[in-house]
Amino acid sequence: MPDWEARILNGRSLVPDLPLYRDEAERGLRVFKRLRVPDLIGTPTLAEACGPWFLEIAAALFGAYDPATHIRRIQEFFLCIPKKNSKSSYGGALMLAALIMNRRPEAEFNLIAPTITIAQIAFDQAEKTIKLDPELDKLFQTRGHIRTIEHRVSGAKLAIKAADTDVITGGKSVGTMIDETHVFAAKSKAAAIFVELRGALTARPDGFLFQTTTQSKEPPSGVFAAELKTARAVRDGTLDLPLLPVIYEYPRAMLKERRWRDRTTWHIVNPNLGRSVREDFLARELERAELEGVAQLALVASQHLNVEIGVGLSTDGWAGADHWIRGAAPELTLEDLLARSEVVTIGIDGGGLDDLLGLAVIGRERETRAWLAWAHALISPEGLERRKANRPKYDGFIADGDLTVVEALPDDLAWIRDTVERIKDTGLLAKVGADPAGLGGIVDVLAEIEVTEDADLLTGVPQGIRLMNAAKTVERKLVDGSFRHPGSRLLAWCAGNAKVRATSTAMLIERAASGYGKIDPLMALFNAAHLMSFNPIVAPALSVPEGYEVPVA
Repeated sequence: MPDWEARILNGRSLVPDLPLYRDEAERGLRVFKRLRVPDLIGTPTLAEACGPWFLEIAAALFGAYDPATHIRRIQEFFLCIPKKNSKSSYGGALMLAALIMNRRPEAEFNLIAPTITIAQIAFDQAEKTIKLDPELDKLFQTRGHIRTIEHRVSGAKLAIKAADTDVITGGKSVGTMIDETHVFAAKSKAAAIFVELRGALTARPDGFLFQTTTQSKEPPSGVFAAELKTARAVRDGTLDLPLLPVIYEYPRAMLKERRWRDRTTWHIVNPNLGRSVREDFLARELERAELEGVAQLALVASQHLNVEIGVGLSTDGWAGADHWIRGAAPELTLEDLLARSEVVTIGIDGGGLDDLLGLAVIGRERETRAWLAWAHALISPEGLERRKANRPKYDGFIADGDLTVVEALPDDLAWIRDTVERIKDTGLLAKVGADPAGLGGIVDVLAEIEVTEDADLLTGVPQGIRLMNAAKTVERKLVDGSFRHPGSRLLAWCAGNAKVRATSTAMLIERAASGYGKIDPLMALFNAAHLMSFNPIVAPALSVPEGYEVPVA
């Protein structure tokens, strides 16, 4: 659905016009609509309580099933929507309806919740829904001690499990719903579990995987980042998979303008506004978050307005992090930067066994004099092992092409040398800057390509409070639109990790004391910004007319 932005702005359906098996779709909807909602006043049926937007998703799930071949033509569904839009309630009822519609004897269905507490709530909801209908009460047997619902005729079971227990190993589930994928993705072995779930679909062509989630409370990483990226690619038409993505999010232009702060736009991402979502509640939450600070505002925006947190904002964070997304230009590559720039500076930072080694390039655009930035990082196998908690994030950065794992040290320095040489050969390089305390091996490898202090191409960049000028310059340029970067998850993560600490005389930027939140590529960017702030000029190479002989003194 490449026109999703126009559709969501006009309140139109985010489900395409699909060639469904109409009899199956209508039968499934009749079952689904008959179910009652146990925690609403008057216990209305879903025909009365359900938002029409979800009925289209339910029709797609049921109507994708071919009763002649027992093949479900759409096997995966991905719903990303803000909290309080009844996604869990609707999703739980959908699983119960799927259990009723199922044709496979002894079929396994799973509803996977983030925690044991939520799993219990989900089971109680399903059990009470059954108890409200005498015919369903006869049809199903519920076992509270193992949170399982069994169909008395077909023997099919719906098990409600917590993501922090042993969930899926060698299972043969026909239908699985994952509630809050972003939480589930943080669990250990999440990627392996998704492999198991999709393996079950191979053996069960009538099966499905249904994911419901809000945005993550921190920059997307691990399995959630991968699932979200895939869903967006299918939605945008760049990837062809039997997956129905329904993502209620603001168009990029509205995010850059921070239009999510405007209450007149909240209906765009909250299709249940006026039902389970109240506008006055959202207004109070945002007003309270504004008073509590940037971190709380980012949290509320991500959960209630589905705003993806490009950086993990906090009250002691670098001010530029709050505006980082405004400078995003995803099409910007290093090649593009070099083609558009009149002069380039390079910053380098990091390189310890526990750190990333970051290289950042800033080019001054010829026509506009705006700053164009690009960064890359390297890590050793030892670095991967030392911070295992960061591994899901690192894997995502590697997949994005922004982080390289070198086979052994000092291969990272060789990569730095080769990249600097490539930029130097363009004739645009003004200077390379690095932390004087960490120059060591960098000086040696850059000397091999004649990038030295004697050649006025290498310098140590003052650190600590003396680097704050560069950080503040980048902040201002982000706000006025004259600083552009590729919008990589790597740099966004680093920007969110940067902390500002007050000293007795000034401020300085550092990472969190835990050591898990790396900032080396960002510091490399500040090193390059420090050099670019001196407004460097590269003298054009002098050309000698053909046939002209230089006189000898």
